[in-house]
Amino acid sequence: MLRTISRVGHQQRTNMNHRILVTGSSGLLGTALTSALSIRGSEVVPFDLRALGDAWGDIQDRNGIQDALAGVDGIIHLAAVSRVIWGERDPELCWATNVGGLRNVLDAAQKSTHKPWLIFASSREVYGQPDRLPANEHCPLRPVNIYGRSKLEGEAQVREARRAGLRACTIRLSNVFGSTEDYNDRVVPAFARAAAMGQDLRVDGLNHTFDFTHIDDVTRGIVALTELLLADEPAPLPIHFVSGRPTTLGELASLAVRFAQSNSRVRLADPRDFDVARFFGNPARAKAQLGWQPRVRLEDGVARLVNAFSEASQRVDLPEVEL
Repeated sequence: MLRTISRVGHQQRTNMNHRILVTGSSGLLGTALTSALSIRGSEVVPFDLRALGDAWGDIQDRNGIQDALAGVDGIIHLAAVSRVIWGERDPELCWATNVGGLRNVLDAAQKSTHKPWLIFASSREVYGQPDRLPANEHCPLRPVNIYGRSKLEGEAQVREARRAGLRACTIRLSNVFGSTEDYNDRVVPAFARAAAMGQDLRVDGLNHTFDFTHIDDVTRGIVALTELLLADEPAPLPIHFVSGRPTTLGELASLAVRFAQSNSRVRLADPRDFDVARFFGNPARAKAQLGWQPRVRLEDGVARLVNAFSEASQRVDLPEVEL
């Protein structure tokens, strides 16, 4: 049971200047999180293969990780081969990055004299295809693809680090969306972009069902967890940040077309054999331990994204995306 944190003490603690290393800082979530933490007064140390200058870093580089960890109070580990399809295309790179890279981060954290805490970003893919829905954090972990298996092994490493005394915790994310800067072929931005431009939407599995969670909600959840750890609270057990709402790919496509008011057609395709068919989760643990619950409705998030793509297309001719 987490002890109660007084509002005054908590505010004083979290308003202090802290150094937080964010690996994968240039990604969808890393970018949003870096901004949110900076606004709250933390000094963010960015670390990403796609970054430039001092922010560049490779989690497979042990020495680079150790140097980046100098003087940090906490680590938010987002860096990964972050797509199921990428893991299928290059399983060796997926395992080396998601498992070996995390091992480097954990080793450096455990050796650090500063004793930083760590948040590890896992995925709903570790559940595989749950027998019962909505899934909670106690559901059996039975991933069905290399990406999910790499995240499951990462969670095992985090548990070992906890037993060795590191204040480390795992979060599980589910179909995070909400930015035009996201990868174009991820399903929500792909649908929103295609609809905004009047292009066809290809749906790989009309009735495949997922839990889509807006980037603003996920960012709030991680910030809440960060503030808990900065207040010297114990690291909680795994928490997933989910909307709790099941949505089929067919429904998602219809939303995008409706908000775009376009003539886009939905083209059906066979589902991929390495994808989970149905998942949605129960957000109760996040509410109980962090006071977190989703605020952005799927309809609002998709509408914003469609509008953003529409506005972008008026400024510049966007290339057609193959779905």
